[in-house]
This record gives sequence, structure tokens and C-alpha cells, in this order.
Amino acid sequence: MKFCASLLLVALGSAAAFAPSGKNVAQRTNTVELDLWGEPNPKDGESGDKSKALPFAPRPKLLDGTLAGDVGFDPFGFAGADTASLMYMREAELKHSRLAMLAVVGWPLAELWDKPLADAAGLPTLLTKTGESPALLNGGLDKIPAAYWVAVIALAGIVELENMKVKEEKGKAYLPGMCNFDPLGLFPSDKAGQMAMMTKEIKHGRIAMMGILGFAIQEAVYNQPVVSETPFFFHPVF
Repeated sequence: MKFCASLLLVALGSAAAFAPSGKNVAQRTNTVELDLWGEPNPKDGESGDKSKALPFAPRPKLLDGTLAGDVGFDPFGFAGADTASLMYMREAELKHSRLAMLAVVGWPLAELWDKPLADAAGLPTLLTKTGESPALLNGGLDKIPAAYWVAVIALAGIVELENMKVKEEKGKAYLPGMCNFDPLGLFPSDKAGQMAMMTKEIKHGRIAMMGILGFAIQEAVYNQPVVSETPFFFHPVF
């Protein structure tokens, strides 16, 4: 469980190579040709265009389909009124998406493996009495030593500082989510492949954010681990 928590907290500061694209004043980077910092067209969203996600509503001014995964969905206006605000929110979305993708894997794995591993090592399990992962709603976070949290948060801080360094070095060539991290070489070299990969990442991330929220609420309401409530997802059928 501690290993999973480490991954999740470090993910707060991490940013993989998959980053959204933009347009207007074209800048050439080592990925696609981008411009994320041009001034928005004041007529954008005022020409009768409708949102793809909400066909009955007008398309938000800044959401013109340029960013990967952009379908014009921003009913609460979180994107802001200028490009800088939009890029800030896109980076926040990417970081939360990556964190959530790790969390939806780490949460059930902890419920499956924490007790057997703890028993084998002669240590107490970190799961709750009913077998759920420690969480704000489930409780159990007090079982984890404070020194451990300090170490993990410090590690996450180091990663975030490195991300800030990349931002400074890249300047306006910096893309939301960029940290020059692609150890497996998954990011394609062609523009179409890059956009497809970025779209997959943001879509999977959005699903993961809803999924981890569902885990937390489900366990808080039913008081049993998700691996027990939906065993067909987590246990072999044979």
C-alpha cells in the first residue's frame, strides 16, 4: 500500500511526454507544431457554433477543438477567459488524470495484496477492518507513519521542482504536461499519432477520475472493498 501511495503522490508532480496541442502563432517543438499562447479570437464561440458535448449549448470561446480531447465541454466556465488560464487548467487536468490512472490501479491492488504481503513480512496490514484501502472516507490513514508521508511528499516536491525547471527552460515552448518523460518510447513521431496518443491519455484520465471517485463513494456507502463488491473485475473466474 505504501508503494502505491508513493506512486500516487509522485504523480502529482509528474508530467509525461503526452501533451495537448494548440494553434495560432505556430511554434515548432520536438512534438507537434503548436501555439498555445496566441491571443484568442474574440469572435470564437460567438458565431453560433455549438458544443460537441452539449449540442444545445454554445461552444465555449477558447475550446475550439485544438486541444486533444476537446469537445467543447465546460459548463461551469473553468477554462477561464484567456489562453493562460486555459493552459493552467489543462495542466491541472493532466496531472489529476495521471494521478487518477495510477490510483484506480493501486486502490484494488492494495486491497488484494496488502494483507498477504504484510503477513509474509510480519507487519500489520494497512487496510481497514473490513478490508478497504485507507482513505479519507474509509479512515485508516493514521496507520501510516508520519515520517513516511514526509518522505513521499518531499519526493513529490522534488519532481514538481524539476517540472518548474523545465517550464523555465522551455518558456513559451512549454506544453502543459511536459516533463520529457517517456522511458518506454510510447509517444509516436508523427503528428497524427501524437494527437491520437494525447487524446487517448486525456480520455483515459477523465474516466479514471470518475472511477476513483466511484471507488471512494462506493466503499463509504457499502462498507466493503470494491474487490469484494465487484469480484468479477478483480478475481479470476476459474
